[in-house]
Amino acid sequence: MNPHRRALLELHACVVLWGFTAILGKLITLSAVQLVWWRMLLVALALACFPRAWRALRGMSARDVAVFAGIGCVIALHWLCFYGSVKLANASVAATTMALAPVAVALSEPWLTGARFERHNLVLAILVIPGVALVVGGMPSDMHLGFWVGVASAVLAGVFNLLNKRHLGQQDAMAVTWIELGAGFLLLAVVMPFAAPAGGGFVLPSVQDSAWLLVLAVFCTLIPFVLALRSLRHLSAFTTQLAVNLEPVYAILLAVIFLGEARELGLFFFIGVLIVLAGVFGHGFLQRRSGRIH
Repeated sequence: MNPHRRALLELHACVVLWGFTAILGKLITLSAVQLVWWRMLLVALALACFPRAWRALRGMSARDVAVFAGIGCVIALHWLCFYGSVKLANASVAATTMALAPVAVALSEPWLTGARFERHNLVLAILVIPGVALVVGGMPSDMHLGFWVGVASAVLAGVFNLLNKRHLGQQDAMAVTWIELGAGFLLLAVVMPFAAPAGGGFVLPSVQDSAWLLVLAVFCTLIPFVLALRSLRHLSAFTTQLAVNLEPVYAILLAVIFLGEARELGLFFFIGVLIVLAGVFGHGFLQRRSGRIH
């Protein structure tokens, strides 16, 4: 199998696995801080068992390690907001906000990478506003805070994806994952004592939560994280963007099927989701047509 086709299959497998993360966040009874802390700890411990990660780490400069550690802190904040959105609203709402990540990428890429600002990026941001308004209007008022926390999660996701694309180069994907998630774990270890009043102190998970955490750490974090980083070397930005944009589609469908969340949300919510997704996918095709993405 040629590298491009293998990378494409790996990326789509990642997107499907990521679609389950919101559902697992709902099933796990831990608070968002505790959940992310355990998730990052389990993945970091698993990666420490691979000699390849150690060898690649020794070959990195101190600057590279610091850069990826900083990106790992952004990832930790992204996951905190994402699971905060799941807990404050539900899995469907959190997944919907992730559809806004390409909007964040379109608006922040010129400042993070020096790329030229394109007018259709601004058009994208304007087009999704009605969709966002319908999404908010189609959910109960007690979920609104969860939605806006999810929007913050989407912005952070856009930022760390851009930073990874900019700095990954030929670095070993497993070592990069280890640095990023290990740094995120250390950040949360410092934060957790101060988050105790809000349910963020150390808690030993129940047997059921432990089982779900292992599934989340191995099948929805470790495997797709490494595969996604590896696939970035062989796929165009356009292909990667369209594939990752499918994540909220899978996540919403899975949440409706397994959690029955359609009962909690109104018709306007799903109309708004369609508008947001149409804007995001339309933006991708406009980019390709303009020749910016090859």
